[in-house]
Amino acid sequence: GPLAGAVPLISFNEALQFFQTADLSECRVRVMAAARRPGLTALLRVLFGPPRLLSSLRGERELALAMAQCECRLDDNEMVHMRILQTIYQKLTRSLRGCPRYGAHWEDLGFQGADPGTDLRGTGMLGLMQILFFVMDSRTLPLAQEIFKLSQHETQNFPFCIMSVNITRIVIQALREERLSRVCNRRHQVIAVLNDLYAAAFLQLYRLWKWQCKTIADSAFLLKELELSAQKKPKQLLRSLEDYAKGSPAGAAGRRPSVPPGSGEEIRFTGVCDPRVEWAGDPRLV
Repeated sequence: GPLAGAVPLISFNEALQFFQTADLSECRVRVMAAARRPGLTALLRVLFGPPRLLSSLRGERELALAMAQCECRLDDNEMVHMRILQTIYQKLTRSLRGCPRYGAHWEDLGFQGADPGTDLRGTGMLGLMQILFFVMDSRTLPLAQEIFKLSQHETQNFPFCIMSVNITRIVIQALREERLSRVCNRRHQVIAVLNDLYAAAFLQLYRLWKWQCKTIADSAFLLKELELSAQKKPKQLLRSLEDYAKGSPAGAAGRRPSVPPGSGEEIRFTGVCDPRVEWAGDPRLV
C-alpha cells in the first residue's frame, strides 16, 4: 500500500464527528432489530432489570452500537478511516512518519496480519475508535504506551490490538445489556462512558498481567474476569481509572492489584486457562 506520511493525525472528537454525520443507516437498522425483545422478556426487564437509559441518550447509544456493527468496516477510500489508522500507529510506536496501509508492521502493533481491518469482527470501527481515544487522550496516552511496551515483553508479550478489540467487545456487551445505564444517566453521556470503561478495563488487565506475571495462556480467563467486572461492577472499574487519572498512589498504573484481607500473598490463578493458543482461526484471542 502507499505510504501515508503526509496524512495528519486525527483527534477522537474529529473522528467521532465524522461518524455522527456519516450514513450508517444499514448499521442502525441492525441495531434496532437486535434491540427488539419478546413481550415477556421485555416485561421482566422493566420489572427486574437494570434502569433504562434516558431517552435523550438513546441516539448516542444507537450511534455507538451502529459503529460496532460489522458493516461499519475499515474503508480504504475513506480518508478519516486512514487517518485513524495512521494516528494509532504513530502514537503507539512514537513514530513521526506514517506507514503503508498493509504490511507486517501492523503485526508489531498486535493485529493478526497485514490488514487491521480483518480483526474488527464484533466491534466494527468502534474497535479502532477506542484505541484512538486511548492514544489521543492526554490522561490515558502514557498508560496506552506502558501497556504497549508490556505487550512487547520477551515472555509476557501479547497482541496489543487484538487484546484491545476483545476489551471493546466486553464494553459493547455491557452497553447492550444496559449494565451502564445508571452511570450514563448520571453523566448524561454514553460514548465517553464507554471509552472510560474501556480504559479502566485495560488498566485492570495491565496491572494483573504485569504483577502476576501473566502470559498469553492466561488471557481467556483474565478477559472473562474483566467481562464479569464490566457487567457487575462497572462503577468500581471506572473509579480505578479516576484514581489513576488523578495521579493518586492508589491509582498508579504500576500498583500491584489489591489482595483480599488475610490472603497473605498475591492471588494466583492456576489451571484455569487452556494453554493452546491458535491465533489465526479465532477472533476471541484464545
